[in-house]
Amino acid sequence: MHPTDREAIPAEFSHFFVCGSYVEPDDGQPMLKGSAYVERFRPLEVTRPYPVVMIHGGFQTGTNFTGTPDGRRGWAHDFVRAGYDVYVVDQAGRGRSGQNGDLFGETERRTVEQIEMRWTAARDHKLWPRAVLHTQWPGTGRRGDPVFDRLFASQVEMHERSLSEGLFRTTGAELLDETGPAILLTHSQSGALGWGMAEMRPGMVKAILGIEPNGPPFRDLDLSGPDGWCSYHDKIERPWGIARHPLTFDPPVSSASDLSIVRQDPDGGPDLVPAYMQAEPARRLPNLAGIDVAIVSAEASYHSHYDHATTAFLAQAGVSVDHIRLEHEGQHGNGHMMMLEKNNHEIADILINWLGERTL
Repeated sequence: MHPTDREAIPAEFSHFFVCGSYVEPDDGQPMLKGSAYVERFRPLEVTRPYPVVMIHGGFQTGTNFTGTPDGRRGWAHDFVRAGYDVYVVDQAGRGRSGQNGDLFGETERRTVEQIEMRWTAARDHKLWPRAVLHTQWPGTGRRGDPVFDRLFASQVEMHERSLSEGLFRTTGAELLDETGPAILLTHSQSGALGWGMAEMRPGMVKAILGIEPNGPPFRDLDLSGPDGWCSYHDKIERPWGIARHPLTFDPPVSSASDLSIVRQDPDGGPDLVPAYMQAEPARRLPNLAGIDVAIVSAEASYHSHYDHATTAFLAQAGVSVDHIRLEHEGQHGNGHMMMLEKNNHEIADILINWLGERTL
């Protein structure tokens, strides 16, 4: 066993459930809604002041952080090795947080083709300009490759995004009551959950590592490649900018429609999409003020074309935010599922160093 692997073994492993609340379905038998399974990995010596709570993205479970489809250790162990107490969540209604699927309404799932096109074989499909740079997925990224097949086996159904986000506000707040002040590490769909937890428990979130968080602000994009590779939806998907559910603004707003939105062309390259921002003077996000935030983007991911917009929205609202582009840190060729790719440990070190620079 490699010495760093020995260091990554937790001295203590446990699990618990955030229980949610009882509801009565049509059959009259009480069920818990909003319960979440949480694993805790505690190192031999906790040397960091705050634990890290890792929250997976859409169609995933906490296994994204406990190992990789090709059998290597995950980010949970990298952070344990660095002295962090680590909590890994299965979101309510997914994985070991299932309870009763009927409580959540209709669900959707990712197809083989969708995963290949967006996550594992993006270079072959070229749905966005930087997809051709994708080199870090371990294996062919295609059905029949054992690494891809293990990833696909790990996928789960997901319920509607607004329901998921709203439900986890309460669940996440209860989790922070259990862990105490914490650092959040979110990915993709769970990006909005991190903002919501900070909203529900002001002062309890000390930093947020937003790994390609759900965005860009307000509207979704279609990816169709090659020349007219993207287009904005007309529908406002995230009416609160970075969230589907209310955030506190200063000056206050009575509804999301009070936010005045403008389209802004970006600086920095022809393949960066325009951003939807608040019109100036912009309202502030006081419950996110004082939280150190990093938005982390991979070189070959579709997020590399629009995470600048999420960063700019937060900065405009008075949030202390850094945009970490992995290629600027010497890590090239990554896609959206960077925590599972060949250089996942090097990326974990970048995150850990960023926290260390802020004494977190």
